[in-house]
Amino acid sequence: MPTKIKELLFGPTPKQTVDEYADLVDLGPYEEVIEDEPAETYIRVAELSNLDGIPDLKKELYDGNIVIVDISLIKRDRLVLERALHDLQEVVSDVSGDIAGLGEDLVITTPTGIKIDRSRLGGNSSTIVM
Repeated sequence: MPTKIKELLFGPTPKQTVDEYADLVDLGPYEEVIEDEPAETYIRVAELSNLDGIPDLKKELYDGNIVIVDISLIKRDRLVLERALHDLQEVVSDVSGDIAGLGEDLVITTPTGIKIDRSRLGGNSSTIVM
């Protein structure tokens, strides 16, 4: 539909500048760090490129932290991927935690006392697996 006809039917479309868009996605004011108070549990984010990173992930779980692992770099090597997931499942079992996939590239692991609810809020539940 030509632009002129659209404008006649629906009115002119407001134009957003790049600055306006940047203001919409800036979450800085909502972030708060309380440096003086230590936490019992941290959420750690890791990128796994080979099996050498597994011991660090295990340590975080044994320390009681939640770990979100980006497995996109090892997905092409089926053996490394299976070994890494097997190792993570073993440590999660050891600490009575939980493990689940988030989409295609992320795995979330939790320590003792934290379970992953596999139902999704406000959408389909097909992206949470394992």
